[in-house]
Amino acid sequence: MKVTESVCPFCAVGCGQLVYTRGGELVDIEGNPQSPINQGTLCPKGASSRQLVEQPGRLTKVKYRRPGGTEWEELSLEQAMDMIAERVVTARESGWQDTDRHDRRVDRTLGFAHLGGATLDNEENYVIKKLFAAMGAIQIENQARI
Repeated sequence: MKVTESVCPFCAVGCGQLVYTRGGELVDIEGNPQSPINQGTLCPKGASSRQLVEQPGRLTKVKYRRPGGTEWEELSLEQAMDMIAERVVTARESGWQDTDRHDRRVDRTLGFAHLGGATLDNEENYVIKKLFAAMGAIQIENQARI
């Protein structure tokens, strides 16, 4: 059996986990007693994190319901990502502002915003902040600060 140290994905606390696998298959997940954060304990959400991988109802394909549609259809990940990219570009262009109401140069978009969740770590939040700022967004926030 292989044991891999990991971090619980449910919140920003970062509790240590031990992930047990055999032949590439998940066997168990438990708290890491060597972690200074949780010292081997896990909250109910962390203790159930195995279900993130093995829950029978877990979606593994992109589901999409077209505007006005009544049925879900499966899309390839590539097609879904292309659709998202097109919508981001369209929102950026339609919401772009060169100047504000005082004629000051701002070069920004109000066409989209980002609200991150508490399961994101510092590194992920840093990259998201840089990405959205590079696209001209100014409405970038994280739920952990609200």
